[in-house]
This record gives sequence, C-alpha cells and structure tokens, in this order.
Amino acid sequence: MLTQKTSLLITGQGLHWSTQRIFSVATQIIILLISVILLTNVIITLGERRLQEDWATQRYSELQSVGTLITDKVSFQQFRTQMFANAELLKRYLTIPSEVRQRKLQQNWAVMTRNIPGLLDIALFDPQGKFKFSTTNNFSRESLPASLLEGARNMGGTEVYTSPLEFTPINGKLEPYLYQLAWLENPNQTVRGYLVTYQSMTRMLKSIKPAYSSAESPLMMLDTQGLLYAGAENKPNINRIPETMGGSLRQTYPALWRKMSNSNFGQFHGDDATFVYLKVELTTQYETRREYYLVSYVRNDAIAENFSEWRNILIAGAVVLTLLALALILLIHSYRIGQRSRAFSIDLANRLFYQDIGCVIVNDNNRVVTANEKAAQLLAIPLDELSDRNLQRILQLENEQYAEILTQLEKEKKWHDVIDFEELCGCTLAVTISCAIRSAKKDRYLLVTFEDVTQLKQAQQQAHLNQLLNDNAVACALVKANAELELANDAFMELVSIHDIDNKNLTELLNNDLDAQWPRITQQLLLQSTWKGQILCDPNGHENTCLQATLKGHLDAAGEIEHIVCTLEKAQKRALLQDRGDFIPHRSTILVNLRDLDDYFNSLDTVSRNNSSLLLIDITAESMLSHMSDIGQLESRQREVEIHILKSLPIRYQMSHWQLGKLIVILPNTHSDDAHHYAVTTLSSLNEIGLGTGICMGVASYQPEQNLEQYLINAEVALKRAKQIGEQNICQAFTRNN
Repeated sequence: MLTQKTSLLITGQGLHWSTQRIFSVATQIIILLISVILLTNVIITLGERRLQEDWATQRYSELQSVGTLITDKVSFQQFRTQMFANAELLKRYLTIPSEVRQRKLQQNWAVMTRNIPGLLDIALFDPQGKFKFSTTNNFSRESLPASLLEGARNMGGTEVYTSPLEFTPINGKLEPYLYQLAWLENPNQTVRGYLVTYQSMTRMLKSIKPAYSSAESPLMMLDTQGLLYAGAENKPNINRIPETMGGSLRQTYPALWRKMSNSNFGQFHGDDATFVYLKVELTTQYETRREYYLVSYVRNDAIAENFSEWRNILIAGAVVLTLLALALILLIHSYRIGQRSRAFSIDLANRLFYQDIGCVIVNDNNRVVTANEKAAQLLAIPLDELSDRNLQRILQLENEQYAEILTQLEKEKKWHDVIDFEELCGCTLAVTISCAIRSAKKDRYLLVTFEDVTQLKQAQQQAHLNQLLNDNAVACALVKANAELELANDAFMELVSIHDIDNKNLTELLNNDLDAQWPRITQQLLLQSTWKGQILCDPNGHENTCLQATLKGHLDAAGEIEHIVCTLEKAQKRALLQDRGDFIPHRSTILVNLRDLDDYFNSLDTVSRNNSSLLLIDITAESMLSHMSDIGQLESRQREVEIHILKSLPIRYQMSHWQLGKLIVILPNTHSDDAHHYAVTTLSSLNEIGLGTGICMGVASYQPEQNLEQYLINAEVALKRAKQIGEQNICQAFTRNN
C-alpha cells in the first residue's frame, strides 16, 4: 500500500473503493457466509447422522445379543419344562393320585415359581385336556386347544410345545406370556396328562443385560402383525408409538411397519427418532414358527444433545474461519487496490517525466542520473550521453553562479530562471530546479525541468514592438463585438478623457446615437470588414465635435466578429450653423405617400415637368437582406440614407417614400445626364460613410402625356436593369424623347 507522506498530485493516486469493487467484496462476503452456513449445517447433519449410525450399529449388535439370549432362554425353558414333566413327585402323583401328593406337588411348584423369575405358573391337565390344578389362579382354567390333544397332535414324547405370546392380567396389568406344554405319556405311549408352564416375556427381557427397559435405551417386542408385547411399561416420549400393550404399530406408524415387514433387520430414520429392528425366532416347531421383532429407538434431539458439544465447536470454528476469511478478502482487495494505486502512481510519474517538458534527475554529486528525450532534444545532446554529466556544465554556469543556485536550493528548495542557449541549441530555455529528499535515506536528488520559451520570448519582443508602434498620436482602440473596450492607446484615452478601459463601452464614450447604429455597423463589418464614417459627438464636453472613425473587423473561425480595431481622428472644423449648409438638410419634408407626391408632381409648371427626371433608389439588395434579420434595421438604414441625401438635396428636388427600402426623387428641369451624374455623386457620398453597400438606382425621363404612375413604371424598369447588370448600380431607361 502507499506509504508516501507527501500530498498526492491527484485523487486518482489514492486508494479508491469503486462501486464495482464494493459490489465484488459484498458478493464474495455473501457467498462466503452462505457457503460457511451450508457447510456447517452439512457437517453437523453428517455428524449427527454418523452418531445415529454408530448408535444404530451398536444397538443392532445389542439386539442380536438380546435375540440370541431370548432364544436360549426359551430353549432352556423347554428343557426346564421337560424336567418338570419328568419330576418324581409328578410321576408319583400320576401313578397314585391323592390329596397329599397333590399338595406336595403344588408346594414344590410354588417354591420353583418363587425362585425362577420368568416362571409365572405351572398347571396340570388330564388326558382329555381339562384343567386339574395349578400353582396360582392367574391363568384361564379352560381346556387345552384341540390341536394339541392326542387325536390331532403331531408332537409328543420328549418334545415341548411353545405357544405364541399372549396377554393375561396380573395385578391389574397386562402381562405378555407364553406357555410351554409337555406330554405325559405311559410306556405304551398313551397320554397320561399334560404339563403346562407359563413364562413371562417381560421378566425374561428384564433379566437380560444391559437393561433395555430404561428410557435411554428402550426395547420393544412386536409380533409379525405389529402388535406390541413388550416395551410399553413407560409412556413413550415420541409420537406414533403404541402407548399400551397390544397396540398396533401398523396403525400408528405405517411407514416404519412397511420398512420392518419387508426385511428381517435394518434401520429407519424418522422425523422424531431413529429406529433399529431385528426379527428373532424364538423356536421352530412343526406347526408354526415363533417369530418376533425386537425394536429399539433413540430420539433425534437426544442425538443432537449428545452432539451439542461438537456442534458448538464446529460453530465456533466456522465463525473463526469466517472472520479470518473476511479479513483475508478485505486484505486481498486492499492489497490489489494498493498495487493498482502504486502502478497508477508509477505510470503517472513516468508519463509526467516523459512529457513535452524536458526533465533531468540529478544526484547529490550534481551528476545526471537520468533524463527524458525532450531534455536531450532541447539541450541538443544525445540521450545516452546525458547520463553522468555535470549539471553545472550543462547549464553553462560559472562557479559563483552555480554556488548561488545551490544556496537558494538550500533555503527555498527551488530555483527558476531563463537561460539563453542560442549558441548551443538555438533556443531559450526556462530552467526550474526542485530539491527533494528521499524518504528512506538522508540523501537528496534534484529535478531539473527545461521548457522551451523561445516563442514566448519572441512574442514578448513582438508585443513590445507593437506597443512602441501603437504609441502614436492617432487614437486607436481594440473593441469587442458588443462595443466593449479591450485595449486602447494613450491618445485614445486622452481623446475620450478616461484613465482605464475597465467596463467601458465605445458607444457610451462617444455620446452619440452610435448605439442605435451599432447593429448596422457590425453587419457592414461582417460583409466588407471595414466601416468608415463621421461621428458628431462631444467626447470632451465640447459640443459639435466631428470625428472621422475607421472600424476594421477581424472574424473568428466561425465567421463571427471577434475583435474590432477602431481609429478616431478629428474631422475638419465646420463653420457656425448658418455656414454649415452641407451638413443641414435644405428641407426636412419627405413625402410619405404617392398621393402627396402626385400632388407635388401635378403642381409643377409644364416646362419643369416636361424636362424632369425621376430617380428611384432601392436600398434592399438581396445580398443585404440575407444578412438582415430585422425589418427595424432596414428602417434605420433607410432613415440614415434619407438624412444623408437630404443634406445635399437641392432645393428644387423632392424626395418621397414609395415602399420599404425604396425612395423616389423627382428632379424638375433636370436632363437625364444630369440626373445620372447626381445619382453617381449621391452613391459616392453614401459609400464614403459606409451606406452605399447594395444600393441600386434607376433613372427615367418624363415622356409626353405621361402620369406619375407610368413615370414610376419606367423608373422601375431602369432599376431592374441596374440590379441585373451587377457591375453598375445605376442604369437609365426611357431617357430619349421620341
């Protein structure tokens, strides 16, 4: 990152977090957070699932042990039932039945039921399957099923029949049990009776270790129809599990039962718990197979609780990794911004060094370290030869001069001067030396810049010469297009009595109606670049001062007036009012319509009318109309022309309006040649004051028996000829008498 302590040249050198980069950082942070959250959740889920699988594997192993133990116990119970059937007391009783022997036999059975946990009762049935007596009264006294009796049985001898699980109420509770039946036969294989032992499945399961009856590791036993025979002592802490003995898992949890019915063992991951089941076969008999399911489960929140410590560790690790990743992202972007800023600063310095100004870097020993091509070009020294040259020799300075430069650099850290290199490279250079100290070291370096000021020096010299040339007796001023003064010489300022030209306007200084005429003047400057005229004004407070003004316009690239050069000279003094007939019109009456002119024409005597001429003047040429955007300007120009013509109009002539831009002059007792001469003289005088541009004149002579309307038509024909010829602005028509 940037470590410079100096101020930056431009803000682009600093560290800038653009909108695009901020959006990129925000996107990366969001993606990081989403990825960390998803990854953490996946790891936690996989961890919990792995813990569930470990638990299921362990529980399945335990279920296998339980199943094996149950099968062994049932087999042992069959052996024990066979031992009960072969007992000596029972044989004695069957040989010679008596009350005493029956009582001894029942007492012996009571002792065995008390000492054997899983044994609930022992009963004796006669050869017809009817109940004779038993140890307790917990079981039904009904006859044995016909399928087990002598006529329909397929078993006998030393075999023992094991029944399916059934329920019986004991002490107000349903107790799951199975009974085992042994046949008591005579030597001739006739049946002497039946011995039945009743075994408790609940007690059998409780006697098996580990204790599956605990809430942490519940154990359920179901038959192949889904009925619950064990495991409902405590109310289940999850839903959809039968709460009472004999409840159907098929109805409460169909999904689990479908999985169990399709396989002999497996796992089932439910919404609330994970189940492990195993089908065990208690015994295999000729009639049927005694198969049951052992089921155990663990709640998912218990797994999550056991995994909570690892979950907290994972979350803490994810938070730490996220913070580190965020810091890494910000550091990477900051580093990239710093690199780009540094690269931009290097590129900026390189471009500044290799610009149009010559640059040279000098070390502490006043030796050139490097220079750009412009410096070599200005100094007329090859670039490879500039290295290691002495700065004093390059500047061609004496020891005293160079010592003064070094002293000034020590004080002000900068030196500037203009040095003439005319003899060396034919130019004048402005030399600037700046002193800078390196930040990492104590030494310093000098940056020397060379700028070619030859043209500037020539321009200054030329400006000095122009100033000397302009310092004369003629009043000169440089004016903007809006008549505002830009420059003026002393003669002009003395003429108009001002000391400075700030916010001064030429039209205001001359105290004349020049302000109203200025648009017409600028239009003529656009067309002809010059305007000449006399101005009646009182710049010094003296009345009736006449100035001869000459204006020259300079146009810019767009064809608009950029500057106007104005020169003012005093015109020849005139006499008093009574002697100034040339400047005062002989009459001020201009007929405004043809009716008045017709009355004037008819009032002339016959000789004056027959020898008269008519001059038709048109000041609205097409070349001028294309540059005139306002009819008011045309009216103003017509008024100026009228005033000028009135000044020199002989007394016997009469002028009248006809149309906008057209004037009529009736010349009584005037031959056509004299009328033509008068027209030439009038047009010349108009040109002198800048009003003759685009003016055309037509001259006609009076024809016998002609009225004023026909007279005007003939003059208009002459006027059209004047416009068509283009070389002359004055033409005649109908000037010969028949």
